Amino acid sequence: MDNLQQSLIDASQNLQTIRDFIRFMVSTFEEHNLSYGHGTTNPYDEAAYLVLSTLNLPIDTLEPHLDAKLLDHEIKKIIKVCEQRIIHRIPAPYITNEANFLGYKFYVDERVIIPRSYIAEILLNNELSDYIEHPELISNILDLCTGNGSLAIIMADYFSDSQVIAADIDENALEVAEINVNKYDMSAVIELRQSNLFENLTDCPNKFDLIVTNPPYVDAKRMNILPQEYLHEPQISLSGGESGLELVNDILKNAIYFLNDFGILVLEMGDNQEEFEQLYDGLEFTWLTTQNGDGFVFVVTKKALINYFKI
Repeated sequence: MDNLQQSLIDASQNLQTIRDFIRFMVSTFEEHNLSYGHGTTNPYDEAAYLVLSTLNLPIDTLEPHLDAKLLDHEIKKIIKVCEQRIIHRIPAPYITNEANFLGYKFYVDERVIIPRSYIAEILLNNELSDYIEHPELISNILDLCTGNGSLAIIMADYFSDSQVIAADIDENALEVAEINVNKYDMSAVIELRQSNLFENLTDCPNKFDLIVTNPPYVDAKRMNILPQEYLHEPQISLSGGESGLELVNDILKNAIYFLNDFGILVLEMGDNQEEFEQLYDGLEFTWLTTQNGDGFVFVVTKKALINYFKI
């Protein structure tokens, strides 16, 4: 029996309170060098989230419960969660089947990438106000590479007079997106479509005021060194080809034909910003601001795309 298994047995036999288990999990997470980025950024928040979720307690109310003693069956559930997170390196949202994202809660499992797009933050912080003066006039939106449907739902909520098409190449992802669309009772305003980028969207009755997309953009080199946690996510949702820009290139070249005359494209990509700027020298676009500066999201107008591609 290895040291970790023995440690889990000792914890199940000797620890009693929520405080005990959070302390134990933080120490063990640190010891085994877990990776974060699927809703939390550090071992304490991760441990607190997992314990509270496992016990069906509000995840934003820790203090009143810290010294509560746990029942045997509750301890067994927490130990199982520890095994999933530490031994198998399963990301926390896959363990709880829930992703908490900017005040929304979405169902997730290993059919979809865990939502973390900076586009939602940009939208809710009104960073698109220079391009969208009157949100109530946004009628038709496309969420390309929708995954679990989180961006489509947030946009349908924000642009309350809009119709949204949420498209993805992966039918498994669309099954999860349907769960979330139904959860938020938005089936009347969000249409789910299976499509390889724009391939199956040519029959859309209206061109789009807004296209947002968070396509796969991890380049081949980075795909080979991803932490184990990220290997649980669908590779089709991560890999952007050798350069990481293959789908980005396709989207830029084809978005023109799906935007209305005053439409805009908002696209999230990887951190190969310099390579992108060299490749698209002369394209008029704007990098958007994210709170921690890690996001690489730009906005470009249809007019700028027409001028660049000389269409």
